Amino acid sequence: MTEKKIQFENTADVEKFVKMAGQCDFEIDILYQHVYVDAKSLLGMLGLGLAKELTVQYFGENADFEKMLKHYAAA
Repeated sequence: MTEKKIQFENTADVEKFVKMAGQCDFEIDILYQHVYVDAKSLLGMLGLGLAKELTVQYFGENADFEKMLKHYAAA
């Protein structure tokens, strides 16, 4: 399992993230405080809100997904 911290600025960022996550053939979860959300669920992701630092937990490898995570990396 790999963990990274990310943060979204707008709903378009969330939509792009969910679309890319949906192309991965492994499990991807988002953790905020004690809440876990499937990263492939647009409704679940939008329910978390914006401008929060989120933790991504994933269980596979995909170069395009990794590149996208760097773009959304929390400062």
